[in-house]
Amino acid sequence: MRVALVGVGLIGGSVGMAARRRLGAHVVGWNRSPAALEIALRRGAIDEAVASIAEIGTADIAIAGVAVDALPDVVRALCEALPDAVVTDVGSTKGALVEAIEHPNFIGGHPLAGAEATGVAHAREDLFEDATWYLTPRDESAGVLYERLARFIAGLGAVPTAIAPGDHDRLMAAVSHLPHVVANLLVAQASDAVGGEMLPATGPSFRDATRVAGANPPLWGQIYAANRAALATQIDDLVRRLGEVRGLLEAGSADLAVWQEAAAQQRRALLEVGLAGGGGAVREIRAAVPNKPGVVAQIALALGRAGINISDMSLAPEADNRTGVIALWVGAADADRAIGLVAGLGHPADAA
Repeated sequence: MRVALVGVGLIGGSVGMAARRRLGAHVVGWNRSPAALEIALRRGAIDEAVASIAEIGTADIAIAGVAVDALPDVVRALCEALPDAVVTDVGSTKGALVEAIEHPNFIGGHPLAGAEATGVAHAREDLFEDATWYLTPRDESAGVLYERLARFIAGLGAVPTAIAPGDHDRLMAAVSHLPHVVANLLVAQASDAVGGEMLPATGPSFRDATRVAGANPPLWGQIYAANRAALATQIDDLVRRLGEVRGLLEAGSADLAVWQEAAAQQRRALLEVGLAGGGGAVREIRAAVPNKPGVVAQIALALGRAGINISDMSLAPEADNRTGVIALWVGAADADRAIGLVAGLGHPADAA
């Protein structure tokens, strides 16, 4: 396997390390900083460095790990230079990028992994262990390319999960981008409250709630801008909810305790959903499908929307090359539901 990395920072470098050591891949890297390439070579994140995308040659997997505003140009260049590769990215917003890139070999991606320290010097092989890695296939995505990319990501230790671009951006606005905005505002409000004096001793709640405040300004400025519509919707909803709490305070309402308890229950439910589906027994299900673009993406997205992760998959075309069989491995507890969903899409399915 030959892997191309454009942008060898924390994420790209960690991909390279995991691909080389876990999958035996040959990794070629390019970065605008020659110093970063030297560190990547020294740390074993890449096997060789090139001076441009045109010098990569060939690749099975190509990953753009550059700044959000640079992604469209880099992804297009990779699609043109590497027509046999499946091209993906690691950006944290997907809607605008997927809309901008029409090439069928591109499948958007976003690993939910990272660290406070950035740069390839902090890359590590286990960064993606058990992490969700969102994939946003489009209607015309070829099944063989999606399978190749999903298998690669699973080989890095992550959990490939299909999601529609718009759903991805709404979700990230709520659980990632809005919390960063709120952390920034909490710090600003505390700074105004102390009037320029030294911040007095604080409890862990303030430190925990503001841990991400001011993180990586160039990166986060681009993320806010790229997901402006979904983030604005979340901000408007938060303002509405704050108004409701203010109303409870003004009324001196006993419902404040009820409101607090509701938050505790919602947090427990969210954590249970986040912890479910990791590891455990799996079952294989099989479905007969037509051999045409978009079928695998349709199935993966349907299961992803239902919260069913595909831990592995394989495609086997029939002799007539017009139909084939897709095998999917899902959590044992989700198998019957997955069979029903796949069958509901018009593809007869059963457990193997």
